[in-house]
This record gives sequence, structure tokens and C-alpha cells, in this order.
Amino acid sequence: MNIGDWLDRSAIAPRLSAAGKRQALALVADLAVRSFGAETGDVDVVLDALIDREAEGSTGVGHGVAVPHARLPTLTRMRGVFVRLETPIDFDSVDEQPVDLLFALFAPVDAGSEHLRALARVSRLLRRADLRAQLREATSADAIYALLVQEAETSVV
Repeated sequence: MNIGDWLDRSAIAPRLSAAGKRQALALVADLAVRSFGAETGDVDVVLDALIDREAEGSTGVGHGVAVPHARLPTLTRMRGVFVRLETPIDFDSVDEQPVDLLFALFAPVDAGSEHLRALARVSRLLRRADLRAQLREATSADAIYALLVQEAETSVV
């Protein structure tokens, strides 16, 4: 399971602004629809799926990172979106720290354990302080993509 298989450069936004959690999720939904096209449905469908999942419990995993995720009936494979916010926002994270790095995962409804393995892989990768620091310093989608894919390939699964 390679992050490069489900994260495209076009699905990376290195510098966005959001006033709060809902707006950040709306940015993620918009980027997903623009990057994946009709396969995801419209922005409202994606945003509703993300909000429904957040209602079950925050996906803020700590250290300024959130891993929002949703299952979408129109997807045929795992997809990812990465957003770095200019200013961290409250995300109801487990450590109560504001979030500026969001790696959203979208899975087909029938993804089963593949979805859980992808969530675990992203969460494990973003626990690394050195990688988080590099992601916060990166200035382009290409640089962020390279960091995520390279680190995922060299990290132990």
C-alpha cells in the first residue's frame, strides 16, 4: 500500500486558510472534487460525509494533524487529499492542539480493511516530528508529495 497510489499532486494544497473546522473540511471536499472529478460526487456530498464522520468523534490525532476520512459510494479506489493551513485551527484534537496539517482519506463503501490500513499508515507516518516539520516548511505541492511518498516508502509498515 503506497501513498503515491492514492495521493495525486493535484490533491495537495500547500497553503490554504480556514476560519474553523467546518471551513477546513469544506476546503478538503472542494479539493477532492476538483482533483478526482465526478468520481467523488459533488462538494456537498463529500462535505456531508466528512462532517458525518467528524460527528462520531474528532479525527484530530494530535501534534497539529488531522486525518479526516469518509466512505463515498461513487469511489472505485482509495483517494487522498493533503492540505496545509496557513494558520492552525481548533479541530477538537485529542491533545487539544490546533491543526494545520490535514491528510484526508476517501474510500469506496466496500473498502473494508484497506481503508483501516490506509488510516493507520497515514497516522503512523504523520506521528514523525521530523516529517511534520518538513511538511510545514515545504512550499509546493511537488515538495509535499515527494516528502509523503518518499517517507512512506522508506518507513517500516
